[in-house]
Amino acid sequence: MEDRVRVVIAEDSVLLREGLTRLLTDRGHDVVAGVGDAEALLKTVAELAAEDALPDVVVADVRMPPTHTDEGVRAAVRLRRDYPGIGVLVLSQYVEEQYATELLAGSSTGVGYLLKDRVAEVREFLDAVVRVARGGTALDPEVVAQLLGRSRKQDVLAGLTPREREVLGLMAEGRTNSAVAKQLVVSDGAVEKHVSNIFMKLGLSPSDGDHRRVLAVLTYLKS
Repeated sequence: MEDRVRVVIAEDSVLLREGLTRLLTDRGHDVVAGVGDAEALLKTVAELAAEDALPDVVVADVRMPPTHTDEGVRAAVRLRRDYPGIGVLVLSQYVEEQYATELLAGSSTGVGYLLKDRVAEVREFLDAVVRVARGGTALDPEVVAQLLGRSRKQDVLAGLTPREREVLGLMAEGRTNSAVAKQLVVSDGAVEKHVSNIFMKLGLSPSDGDHRRVLAVLTYLKS
């Protein structure tokens, strides 16, 4: 299977952990481990690294034992630092801007932040797992809306038109130009023009490569 990926799941709810495992394995992916807390997640990944068997992606809850505050996202940030080749997709009950910003503040590759409700949209969730595992990004529309809404007060947005902000929001969700065009009911060429203008106004040159789509969002977060 071309898109088959190796996954570690960190979720303290046994029911949700087993449900995620079933969703992924039914699609042909390999769930190499399932753990219930952040400490076990870090230990498991370290053991896999020692065996030269790192997973492609880690799916982790933001809030985990023992305090159910930020253990999961802290572990995710640490994994992104210690194992840059691993994709990290965190799940949250609701949008927590501080955690989303912290997670996105490092490398612009292999990162995702989804609300748990998004898991019910099975195809979107599975696509997000594969995209993050392959070095892409997957941000929940609600996360994008809140982060960009907060950032509208920043000078960096002064040069963007309302349509360009809308395009940027859809880009941040991980949508392709064609998908953006379909959502906005415009031509692919129109979207390409908007994307080009966004890159230019944010000072992202062609030398930044394919990750300009993610860097465009990070520019807002860091402004």
